[in-house]
Amino acid sequence: MSALKRVRCTGPGISRRRQGRGFTYVHPNGQRVHDDETLVRIRSLAIPPAWQDVWICPNERGHLQAVGTDGAGRKQYLYHDAWRARRDRQKFDRVLRLARRLPSMRKACDRDIASRGLSRERALAGAIRLLDLGFFRIGSEAYTEENGSFGLATLRRSHVRVSGNEVRFDFAAKGGQRRIQAIQDPALARLTGSLLRRKGGGPELLAFRDGKTWRDVRSEDINAYLKDLAEEEISAKDFRTWHATVLTAVLLASQEEALTSVTSRKRVVSTVVKEVAEALGNTPAVCRASYIDPRVIERFLNGETIDLPRGRDLADDRARAAVESAVLDLLDPEGAQRAA
Repeated sequence: MSALKRVRCTGPGISRRRQGRGFTYVHPNGQRVHDDETLVRIRSLAIPPAWQDVWICPNERGHLQAVGTDGAGRKQYLYHDAWRARRDRQKFDRVLRLARRLPSMRKACDRDIASRGLSRERALAGAIRLLDLGFFRIGSEAYTEENGSFGLATLRRSHVRVSGNEVRFDFAAKGGQRRIQAIQDPALARLTGSLLRRKGGGPELLAFRDGKTWRDVRSEDINAYLKDLAEEEISAKDFRTWHATVLTAVLLASQEEALTSVTSRKRVVSTVVKEVAEALGNTPAVCRASYIDPRVIERFLNGETIDLPRGRDLADDRARAAVESAVLDLLDPEGAQRAA
């Protein structure tokens, strides 16, 4: 099979025109598309009927296969399957690099969270701790204004309560879904209590003191802090991906002894993906396609799982570190040997 070709949607492409209840497709030269092979390829893309200004790549090996504008006016892209597979591999490999750096990143966050005052570093360390413990989407002001839903960077003080060592969240997440979540963490509870009691600033939870001025923590601040900690180009979404993968590995391992056939394993995979999707606030399809490293499921179907620490609470820091190390060994044993 020939290699993929990088293409631009600003170049000549096949257009889509409404005809009755369906569509016709037109080549850049104005001729209607009649050949079955091209029509089959176009239909296999499953371009949503609501998209406007649709551009379709005339080359079946183009890395970008279709572009259109959705009902909300946003530009959407459909990529070649091989291109998506390559990018997914790169993404999951990047997430594994993040996982290997997590111990040192957590130590740095512990140091900054334990500091005094509401400095930029302490507020950002708190944001990273929340990402690490709470599966949060990062969010943005633009998305909140447009949709009325919230992510980590846009949480309001009214969404949060502190009771002892527990921080409790109750807010409208992506899609308007109500999300109620509790995190047990003494240092985080102390920081959150200080943020809730502060005299100045706006309604946002995450903010810091810059001289005499209060500044909100933005999503770009969180990602920049992450990059500094990891010394690599990673994002808040990578945290969700890693924790979805670890949770999947844990849930699959907890079912290992009861399984005797490939069919039963596939049923367990389906159930586990639903559980992980609920924890993330995603659909099972999105969760499996975008967040769970497929190698965890492949290993499980082949009879490989991690060993779970016995008699220990998996929320305990040491047990958690042991589980994460086991997941790294499962997914990339050669990488684990190199790191050692």
